[in-house]
Amino acid sequence: MTGQRLPTPEELLEHAVVLSLPMRTRFRGITTREVMIVEGPAGWGEFGPFVEYDDEESAAWLAAGIEAAYLGPPPARRDRIGVNATVPAVPASEVADILARFPGARTAKVKVAEPGQTLDDDVARVAATRELIGRVRVDANGKWDVAQAITALRAIGDLEYAEQPCATVEELAAVRRAVDVPIAADESIRKATDPMRVVAAEAADIAVLKVAPLGGMRAVLTLAEEIGLPVVISSALDSAVGIAAGVAAAAALPELPFACGLGTGSLFTGDVADGGTPDDGHLRPRWFGPGDLDVPSTLCAAEDRRRWWHERLRRAHAVLTARGHRLG
Repeated sequence: MTGQRLPTPEELLEHAVVLSLPMRTRFRGITTREVMIVEGPAGWGEFGPFVEYDDEESAAWLAAGIEAAYLGPPPARRDRIGVNATVPAVPASEVADILARFPGARTAKVKVAEPGQTLDDDVARVAATRELIGRVRVDANGKWDVAQAITALRAIGDLEYAEQPCATVEELAAVRRAVDVPIAADESIRKATDPMRVVAAEAADIAVLKVAPLGGMRAVLTLAEEIGLPVVISSALDSAVGIAAGVAAAAALPELPFACGLGTGSLFTGDVADGGTPDDGHLRPRWFGPGDLDVPSTLCAAEDRRRWWHERLRRAHAVLTARGHRLG
């Protein structure tokens, strides 16, 4: 098998830091984001699967972090990446304050289908966003069934696209046949054993690809070529280190017709670097090389959480080893 050997857990943990990043607004049900960053010969990589993910799913996130730290970014084709504003499931009255954190953004992604909220809440939040940024997309994270999705998308009105309105490929295909709104697939690609089912079922118009869950920048570029749909590179609520990998992947794509979901750094009140603040609605590629980061102690997780993440890395590494995974 070609490629470099994986670094050992001990090699990774020797230069690893577990971060606890406070958030401005509850997002994905959390107010603090924990991730581990590791330093290697090519710079810094991130290992940050959400805490509920099992070891099998987490292994791809570790592969992505190792790739960044040991191989660095692929060659870039562009030096600016347009990014969308991200509006969490906040009341409509708070939308203006959220959007103020994304100066120059020309597109906004609005979270919808939040448990405990109503369709009226979603319609009001999208309408408030549309008043300030004309191009709006929504993300339901698969929370609607087919009937709910059709009703909601018709009520919400004009959209650039709807991201993962339902959970399954079959449901996405049914919604796509019933509405005029373009459908984007996220979880149906990154959580699928066969990402190409989305294409075979004609279930999506757009592919939302995230570097960490898909195993790294180069894996994303390969999948983008295979899947043959327009691509949006999005964040998995990454630190500045993870955002750097997302921007690098976006910069390396042959075509990039849509704004990317990589402006989520503004959701944090603190981060290891200012690598994720858009300038006039764009991010520029920035890589954090060896020695480039000096992590403030205020962002370091408590000792018990540090031990938890160390053990998690060891388990995810064992999964990669069992799969025969190598770098490159």
